[in-house]
Amino acid sequence: MSEGHPERRRALLILLLALLAMSGAAIFARLADAPGVVVALWRMLIAAAILAPWTLAALRRTPLTRHNAPATIVAGVLLGIHFATWISALKLTTIAAAVTLVSTSPLWVTLMAWMLWRRAPTLGVLSGVLLAVAGGAVIAFWDVGGEGAQRALLGDGLALLGAIAMAGYLLLGRAAQHGGLSLSAYVGVAYSVAALTVLPLPAILGESYTDYPTAAFAWMALLAVVPQLVGHTGINHAMTRFNAVFVSTDTLSEPIGAALLALLIFSEVPSGATIVGALIVLAGVFLTIRSGGLER
Repeated sequence: MSEGHPERRRALLILLLALLAMSGAAIFARLADAPGVVVALWRMLIAAAILAPWTLAALRRTPLTRHNAPATIVAGVLLGIHFATWISALKLTTIAAAVTLVSTSPLWVTLMAWMLWRRAPTLGVLSGVLLAVAGGAVIAFWDVGGEGAQRALLGDGLALLGAIAMAGYLLLGRAAQHGGLSLSAYVGVAYSVAALTVLPLPAILGESYTDYPTAAFAWMALLAVVPQLVGHTGINHAMTRFNAVFVSTDTLSEPIGAALLALLIFSEVPSGATIVGALIVLAGVFLTIRSGGLER
């Protein structure tokens, strides 16, 4: 890249930092050593509280209306479901499997767009979806025969549910912003609604809201600041500077980074079948994105 493009180099650096920040999400959630719904709740509460001044200012400029409020509220509910299921999955299956399966959200975006807007996928997109499904099956079938099979399968299922919820969140976020809501207003409201969605779950599951070591809250705060604010903000910044396909493809490095960190920190070595399945899943997602599966 030439010296005449300092802004582009800066944007690439921000994207790299964002990807690194997001790779740490699974690690911070595991280190918090608290139930997944509790970690999800505090993650969203802290992030929403930090963003509150910017959210209120943004809402004065672009208020909620009947055109954007329903999509924003439902998107927030889905975001809460996403974090509650995915973080819970990290307690039940390997980080490599959970992060890989939750990274299939582009596939679900494609399928949901097909159902909503009646746009049949291209052969490349359909091939990518089928390839990713095959990779997920490899991971799941291995977990059926492995030790702790029921826990691992439940974790795999929760991770997939988290991916589906994230897909709905992304599609509704686009609709809310097309309805006149700014990104800052949308994100702040969605985070707040997500926190309210998760709020009753610890009580329903018989978990404490606060009875955890100080270190647990420190990790949950880092989870809110680093992957949520630094990671997601950096990705949104990159989306304004680069092609969406380029950014979406780069985010597929998150499972690799998370798996490497899990190996270094927890000595968690994924099985051969998990590695093979993960590579097939990521190849399928890559093919879907490259074939225009995120276009509308």
